[in-house]
Amino acid sequence: MDNSGATLSVLRVVIDAPLRTPFDYLPPAGLTPAGVPLGVRVRVPVGKRDAIGVVVDYAAAASVRPEALKAVHQVLDSAALFDPALLQLLRWTADYYHHPLGEVIAAALPRALRDGAPVAAQVERWSATTAGLAALAADGARRAPKQQALLALLAESRGGMSGAAIAPRLAHWREAARALLQRAWIERHQADAPAPALRSCNCGPDAAPADAGRTAPALSAAQITAVGQIDASAGNYAAWVLQGATGSGKTEVYLQCAARMLARGASVLVMVPEIGLTPQLVQRFRARLDVDIVVLHSGLSDAERLAAWRAARAGQARVVLGTRSAVFAPLPDLGLIVVDEEHDSSYKQHDGGCRYSARDLALVRAQQAHIPVVLGSATPAFETLQNLIGGRYRGLALPRRDDQAPAPRLALVDVRAHTVRQGLSNPVIDAMRRHLAANSQVLVFINRRGYAPTLLCTACGWIAPCHACDARLTVHRASGQLRCHHCGAAEMLPPRCLRCGFAVKPVGQGTERVEETLQQLFPDQALLRLDRDTASRPEQLDAIVEGVLSGAARILVGTQMVTKGHHFPGISLVVVLNADQGLFSTDFRAAERLAQTIVQVAGRAGRERTQGEVLIQTEYPEHPLLQGLLSGGYEGFAATAMLEREAARWPPFGRLAVLRASTRASNGALEFLAAARQLSPATREVRLLGPVAAALARRADRYHAQLLIESAERGPLHRFIDDWLPQVESLARARRVRYALDVDPIDIQ
Repeated sequence: MDNSGATLSVLRVVIDAPLRTPFDYLPPAGLTPAGVPLGVRVRVPVGKRDAIGVVVDYAAAASVRPEALKAVHQVLDSAALFDPALLQLLRWTADYYHHPLGEVIAAALPRALRDGAPVAAQVERWSATTAGLAALAADGARRAPKQQALLALLAESRGGMSGAAIAPRLAHWREAARALLQRAWIERHQADAPAPALRSCNCGPDAAPADAGRTAPALSAAQITAVGQIDASAGNYAAWVLQGATGSGKTEVYLQCAARMLARGASVLVMVPEIGLTPQLVQRFRARLDVDIVVLHSGLSDAERLAAWRAARAGQARVVLGTRSAVFAPLPDLGLIVVDEEHDSSYKQHDGGCRYSARDLALVRAQQAHIPVVLGSATPAFETLQNLIGGRYRGLALPRRDDQAPAPRLALVDVRAHTVRQGLSNPVIDAMRRHLAANSQVLVFINRRGYAPTLLCTACGWIAPCHACDARLTVHRASGQLRCHHCGAAEMLPPRCLRCGFAVKPVGQGTERVEETLQQLFPDQALLRLDRDTASRPEQLDAIVEGVLSGAARILVGTQMVTKGHHFPGISLVVVLNADQGLFSTDFRAAERLAQTIVQVAGRAGRERTQGEVLIQTEYPEHPLLQGLLSGGYEGFAATAMLEREAARWPPFGRLAVLRASTRASNGALEFLAAARQLSPATREVRLLGPVAAALARRADRYHAQLLIESAERGPLHRFIDDWLPQVESLARARRVRYALDVDPIDIQ
């Protein structure tokens, strides 16, 4: 019976489909709805096929005619896949992001579980039947020695034996087993396999065992304060913002807080923005924490992901370290969540499915579970800073340690006043010579991969276009290709103009071209390049990082990948090329990201006792944002930039959602969004802007447009979407359009 006293008769089931309303089903024969726990998987009929769904509710009456009501074919689980707290988080996610609950739940599960695999690993077990034991006593298998031996072996065992246990004792036993099965003298069944020893199992490339229990280093006074305050909030919700310069010891605070939570019997979730960061962090955690640790990220195979999920849910792995989707890890007795580099945009799901923010969900999960959450960053997101100002989060500062070098010296290089060679100014080249002569290493940062962003005809002005996007093709000279960085299209690099046949030349700089120029300028210095082209696989990234750490490479050229938490103690000079990209972008967060990138990449300079130097090339050295960054650091920059945000009522001083659409037809997306706008309920609390074509209107042969929804407060925005979105979905043209709602977008382009 439900809370009202009504008798329950119907199960409500969601499936992995873009449907907001659950399906109603009768329980299987012999079961009542109350006998099917919420959160279990069921196999149900959907049209002419079967689907795997999850029971999310009960009802006293069905929403369909009685004759249309079907029964669940099979209950797959004896207990819920998710504990009540995690199921509550999944419901909250679906509600807040206005996304079908079935798809949210599916995204939280490994593929094998979505396909019906058992929650626990299974093992085949064999046992003798009553008839078999009687036959053995009567010597009924004496004419078949192999059958006799197998039957005797199984008779000796209690509870049966696995195939793996039988094989060493009886060679070629399966033929005898088939014969005994036909005679019904033995039986075969599936049983839960014993949990594997994680420290020796293959749970992914990050699972190499390490020497756990290494002694913790002495903490600074600020670290002691941070660990003490976070630990004192155990068992209660508290959002801590751990802000400290690169190398100030944030990871050590994470480790010691995790160790204290583990000592209480709790489990710990640690999140990082990029797969490339997990091996380094896993190595440090395994070296210090004497518990099983698993990783969860998109680089795992389906089998590895399933094994990690099972170990976490069973409580065998008490620490889960992972990227965005790890926020849904099924950890029992969760006591602490850590979100490292909380400002990173990789925590936001950009494409496909529910566009959630894993950082924000980590905060919600901690609040629902009444546990502390730590947001760590040297450059907190503006939303985080505003929550600190408003008292919703608590701040913990980690100043530079006494044994650290002073903060690096930042200087702007006005490229208008100096000779520039393929993107490198003379002051930069001179500084590189000086640092290399002092036996130091140099990092050159340019957030643009490839050789050059444009291929230009010197006669007719033709520029190599992408035929599927409103974009230019990027020159990749090493592979002899032109590539589109938006849709992935690639074609051979033409030797001459495809329009007039005259000579073509690459224009602009990317990492490949900067690498080539530096090899010409410094032919005696070993150089490595770190970008998505050279480090697409974990082993490639490891090799490049090792080349820098060992000192074999003296110069490192890289994109944003070099800012992701790497520790390069030999680097004393950082050069930032093309810093002006973020100053005049249409994206309202571009300047914030630019400042974060500069501060993060500057943190690679002078990591030990030698003060580093950072040179930022720009054509706008007088720009107030750059000047604020130079004079007041990230805090000074943020103070200026947030005044601009407040004046414009952009987040964190306003609430946004974006309805994005794309079609094959050039005007289809705009027409759909215009029709959607016509359906919007009248309200003074919410404003709609657009629709307009996206900044890059055509991508992958589809035309993209967007409709912006803004409000001063979160409540009115979500009430508006609740009323409006079902009407949008009912539009006839909605079936011919790909569209998605993005709540709290991190970019508008």
